[in-house]
Amino acid sequence: MRTPDRPDRTEEQSSSTQRLSPEARQQVRRAAFLRPINLLVVAIGGVFFALTLTWWSIPLTLVIYAVLVFLATRDALFVDSVLEGGESLPRMRPEALKPSDVSPERRARWLPRGEARQKVEAALEVQRRTKLTIQESCDVVQAVLDDAVPKLDGVAEHLVDVAHGREKVADAIQDLKARPGAQLREGLDTDLAELENKLHTADAEISSTFEKLLILRARVVRISVESGGAAQEAAAKLNVDLDEMNLRLDALHSTMSPPGPPDR
Repeated sequence: MRTPDRPDRTEEQSSSTQRLSPEARQQVRRAAFLRPINLLVVAIGGVFFALTLTWWSIPLTLVIYAVLVFLATRDALFVDSVLEGGESLPRMRPEALKPSDVSPERRARWLPRGEARQKVEAALEVQRRTKLTIQESCDVVQAVLDDAVPKLDGVAEHLVDVAHGREKVADAIQDLKARPGAQLREGLDTDLAELENKLHTADAEISSTFEKLLILRARVVRISVESGGAAQEAAAKLNVDLDEMNLRLDALHSTMSPPGPPDR
C-alpha cells in the first residue's frame, strides 16, 4: 500500500536535483556514469556477450546501464554524497533554501548527527504516523479531526525550526569556549551561561514534544474508535493541545538567536 507521503518525497528529490548548478549536475552525471555498480553491469554484459556471442545482450546491457545512471542522478542520497565530497563545486546549500521549499524531514537531515537529531527524526516519524492514522480513519473521524492535520504539520515545522536554532546556539557555545581564558572579558561568561540555558531549554522542549506526540497519537487512535459527542469533545481537546504545542515551539524558536559579539 502506498503511503500518502511517498509522492511528496519523490517530488522533493526531483526539485532538490533541479536546484543544483549546471556544474554540480554535470558532476553528479559523471559520478553516476562511473558508479562501480553501474560499471559492473557493463562488465557483466560484455563478458556474457564474449562467451555467448548473443547480439541482444549488448542493447539490453546498455538499456540497463542507462536506467541505473538515470536513477542514480535522481537519488537524493547519492547526489548528497557526490557533492559533499567535492568542495570546489558550486551548490545551493541548505541555508540558501527557504524552510517552505523543503519538507521538515529533509530539513531534519541537515542537522548534525547526534541525540537531538535522533529525537527530532523520531518525533517526525510519530507525527507522520499520526497523520496517517487520521487519513486512514472513516469519513466521520476525518471530519472530526480535520483541523488536526495542518496543526500537526505546524508542529513538525516548528520543531525543526527549534532544532536548527538549537544547533546555532551550540555552535556559539563552542566558539566562546574555544577562546583562551584570558580573552573572556566581562560579559562573555554571562553570554555563555545564557546560551547554555537556551541549549538545555531547547533539548528539554524537543524531548517533551516527542513524548507529547506519542501521547497524542494514542489519543487519535482512541478517537478513531469512539463516536458521537465523546469523539467530538476529545477532538476539540486535542486541537487545543496542538495549538499550545505550536505556540510553545514558535515562541521558543523566536528566542533561539545567539547574542551578538560583545563590543570591542
